[in-house]
Amino acid sequence: MLKVESIHWKSSQPITEDYVHDYGKVSALFDYNPWTGSSWAERADWLDNGRAFAADRNRIADVLSVFNRRLNNAPEALDAIEMLRSNDALCIVGGQQAGLFTGQALVIYKAVTIIRAAREASQRLGRPVIPVFWIAGEDHDFDEVNHMYSLSQDLQVNKIKIDHPSGKRSSVSRLEIAAEQWEEALRQLDSSLIPTEFKDGWMDAVRAIVASSSTLVDVFGQLLAKLFGSYGLVLLDSDDPALRRAEAPMFRSILENNAPLGEAYRQGKEQVRALGYEAQVEMNERGANLFIFDQDERVLLYAAEGKDGCFTDRKAERSYSLGQLLDWTETSPERFSNNVLTRPLMQDYVLPVLGTVLGPGEIAYWALTKQAFHQAGMKMPIVVPRMEFTLLEGIVQKNMQKYGLTLEDVLYRLEEKQQQWLREQDQLKLEERFEQVRTQFKSSYGPLVELIAGVNGGLGKLGETNMNKIIEQIDFLEHKAADAVKSQHEASLRQYQRIALSVLPLGKPQERVYNIIAYLNKYGSDWLRELIEGELELDGLHKVCYL
Repeated sequence: MLKVESIHWKSSQPITEDYVHDYGKVSALFDYNPWTGSSWAERADWLDNGRAFAADRNRIADVLSVFNRRLNNAPEALDAIEMLRSNDALCIVGGQQAGLFTGQALVIYKAVTIIRAAREASQRLGRPVIPVFWIAGEDHDFDEVNHMYSLSQDLQVNKIKIDHPSGKRSSVSRLEIAAEQWEEALRQLDSSLIPTEFKDGWMDAVRAIVASSSTLVDVFGQLLAKLFGSYGLVLLDSDDPALRRAEAPMFRSILENNAPLGEAYRQGKEQVRALGYEAQVEMNERGANLFIFDQDERVLLYAAEGKDGCFTDRKAERSYSLGQLLDWTETSPERFSNNVLTRPLMQDYVLPVLGTVLGPGEIAYWALTKQAFHQAGMKMPIVVPRMEFTLLEGIVQKNMQKYGLTLEDVLYRLEEKQQQWLREQDQLKLEERFEQVRTQFKSSYGPLVELIAGVNGGLGKLGETNMNKIIEQIDFLEHKAADAVKSQHEASLRQYQRIALSVLPLGKPQERVYNIIAYLNKYGSDWLRELIEGELELDGLHKVCYL
């Protein structure tokens, strides 16, 4: 059985830290307290009786059915889509960009959280709650999703990357990756994985998925379907043209109410600042919070200065009338795309969202949206913090025990502990002896410099320069001696390095850097199944898993 320990790892986002550990400080920014049991029934009641503006369930289910069949999703997920047709079914939704071979491990943990939260909510409410993963295929920042990292055997953070196929700022869903690019990425993935009993199975599966795919979204979706389809996880591509057609009324509403919506976002920003936090999203006074696809490029819209009912791109090189944009919502809604502030509203329009699973940064920017939800006649769903995990491999645990390191030591003071250990290995007391030499030299040489300075001021300055150069040489010799000591303990220092690169690669939490496939290759998938099925609480605490 997988051993899991819960720790409080302070969030870098102050709003998120307080949301999890001191909700009263931020309660004014959200509609529901996630830590109060009654919030779930309250939200469900609002969805049943207060939600007036929403997409047609059958139409959305049709869209999801086509997309999930294309991804070869499991029968359990297809059954969940059919349940969504009933007014009794609700959803837990979370999303992420489509990273290469699933990208960072946090994506996997978001899916785990969505599944667990949906299962718990279903048990709590006694009705179907469907887990839905919202793939942000509409995003155009290719550099965010075109790579993955793993830790190599020689302790290097290994990066696999696919270059942009066209250079255009188009959505990731619309960028087809050439077969030779996929082949090179697969070759690098294969070489990055150590030989294990699981390797052939995973590489065969990934190759088969790539062979039937052309975009990052296709590969990403099929991998998630393989990992989580049997748990009923439904997948959605935000750039699906069929979904866009179902979203058309919401795009129309955002355009028609653009000014009051913009004011609502600004009010949200001021409310966040009034509570002592920094807003996590930069807002332009003229920002329309929508993108338009123009000549295969995703262009952010701005209200034109001095021209009511007119929108432009950032440089005012392209112009669109409100009438033209409203017409496009009917004739070509696939030309529209949300930004980070309107995406929450669209998600609530498309699905009956009981709760939304968000990472630390997402919680911080969702804190800006409450007034916008209300302006649109909606209420914010329950915000469920994504579960956070660190995987501690056996070799890392062994090395930590060898050097008497606690997890807190590793997270907060590993370099300090390493230097302390090195000093303890210094049987010659070199640091102490070099300090003695410096002190003795200064005490002997300093008075001489002062003496000759009395004879000639220029000699005094020359003496000080000479003294400093000699001290520099002593320091130089000390560094060389320290390097020699380190070389005697190279194996131990590499063990310290392995600990650091395993837990805090690139100075970041493990889940924000490494891809999950290396762990599935080493340990199989039983540990992942335990994360989904085991008795873990959705309590906002960081989970350390001892593999």
